[in-house]
Amino acid sequence: MSIFSSSITATSTAHLTGIPGQEDIYLWISIPFCLVYVISLVGNSFILLIIKIEPSLHEPMYIFLSMLAVADLCLSITTMPTILGIFLINSREISLHACFAQLFFIHSLSFIESSVLLLMAFDRFVAICNPLRYASILTLPRIAKMGLLFLLRGLAVVLPLPILLKRYRYCQANVLSHSYCLHQEVMKLACSDITVNSIYGLFITLLTVGLDSLFIFLSYVMILKTVLSVASRVECLKALNTCVSHLCAVVLFYTPELGLSLMHRFGGGSSHLIQMILGYVYLLVPPLMNPIVYSVKCKNLRARIVKVFVK
Repeated sequence: MSIFSSSITATSTAHLTGIPGQEDIYLWISIPFCLVYVISLVGNSFILLIIKIEPSLHEPMYIFLSMLAVADLCLSITTMPTILGIFLINSREISLHACFAQLFFIHSLSFIESSVLLLMAFDRFVAICNPLRYASILTLPRIAKMGLLFLLRGLAVVLPLPILLKRYRYCQANVLSHSYCLHQEVMKLACSDITVNSIYGLFITLLTVGLDSLFIFLSYVMILKTVLSVASRVECLKALNTCVSHLCAVVLFYTPELGLSLMHRFGGGSSHLIQMILGYVYLLVPPLMNPIVYSVKCKNLRARIVKVFVK
């Protein structure tokens, strides 16, 4: 017992990983990361500004889009210090308390974004399947209540994770395989039994991302059924076209989210390079692409953006 205890040391820091073997060109690698963050911050902020100043965009669809933009902004801000810190100044060390805080915000914001995508699917479902009651169902007070409910859900289900992690002792070689902290990785650094964290982490992922993705799928099944029953092919295509931007956002978010979660839990022999790339895609691509996709595909939003620049 004493031998086992002596091999375990309590430590208060962890070490993040950039791109192994490429340390000499980190400064050059930082350039695309900086561009991604700048475009993400400017793009989502601009979407919020346009929706705020244009009264014609004060509709449920664009209110949900503004929620998505806020979630993307917060997610970018949460990961920016550690990712750019590594590539700009090679700062790899992070305190465990800061690491716990970062993983709390990353997972909370991910679950909140998943909830917003579900709300946007509900918006498209009502607009296409029950258009006559659209205004009466999606009222501003109801939208505010749904948004608050899912915000609290995202925060509440993730809060136990850092609390549970603080109970453990951590081994000396606290090296993470990403440039930021994820619960799936941090819990594996503990020199204790992590069964509770593993089960609870999987449970809340299924409860949030799993259920949200299932309801989104069912919404589109109902939308497709309704659209296919429309006699006019033109009306059918027009209805489906209103869903394209949301479907792109769903694919951009859920594909790397579920892939990374499964890889960390069950892909013990998976390539570290694939994990690393999928991790960057998971956190950086949705905030980057969502404002671009919606600006291109949403006719009303695109018209307002053009109007601003033409002035």
